[in-house]
Parts: sequence; structure tokens; C-alpha cells
Amino acid sequence: QVQLVESGGGLVQDGGSLRLSCAASGSFFSINAMGWYRQAPGEQRELVARITSGGSTNYADFVKGRFTISRVDAKNTLYLQMNSLKPEDTAVYYCNADIRPTMMRMPLAYWGQGTQVTVSA
Repeated sequence: QVQLVESGGGLVQDGGSLRLSCAASGSFFSINAMGWYRQAPGEQRELVARITSGGSTNYADFVKGRFTISRVDAKNTLYLQMNSLKPEDTAVYYCNADIRPTMMRMPLAYWGQGTQVTVSA
């Protein structure tokens, strides 16, 4: 069974930094695109950043220049370096990945359980 497990969330002050990690485990052939999403209370889940298997990235406008997404395929791990954090970045951050399990012919979308990021003013 394929799983995504996030870590690295927490409480940080305005202007601080955090690094989120998302590790994929289980039996699978490949990991395609991966991404980070976030959901604040009362809001819809929104894309933060995404990275393809080839390393191409795209970012939401509200994080450009502050967040950096990266991946280490040898470790099946996705990262999100978050700098210059603002109170409005407070949300649950979710990892998402398109993964082809060993018993499937097509990739499936997987989600992690989420990690809380809280930025105090």
C-alpha cells in the first residue's frame, strides 16, 4: 500500500522559516508529479507548488520568491522550504503525488495526512 507521510510543520514567528518533508513508501513503479497544497480553516484547499518528475516547478503567486519545492527521487521524498513566513500562510499543508503502484497500469493520486503550519504575528 502506497503512503505519503508529511513532517516538519509547527509553530513559527512572522518572518521565520520551516522545511516540510513528504516521504513516499510502499510498493510502486514510479512517482510522477508531486506537489504541496494547503487548506486554511473555512477555506478550500489550494495549490502551493508543484514539481514534475523532470524537475520543472510552478508556484502559486502568493509564495513566489519565498517558498522552494524540491524532490530527491533516490529517497522518494518531496520538500518544501518555506522562508519569510507570514500569518496568512497558516494552514494545514498536504503532500500530493501521482504514483503508479506495482499492481496498476496507471498512476493514482495520493495524499498525505497533512501537517499543521502556524505562523504567529
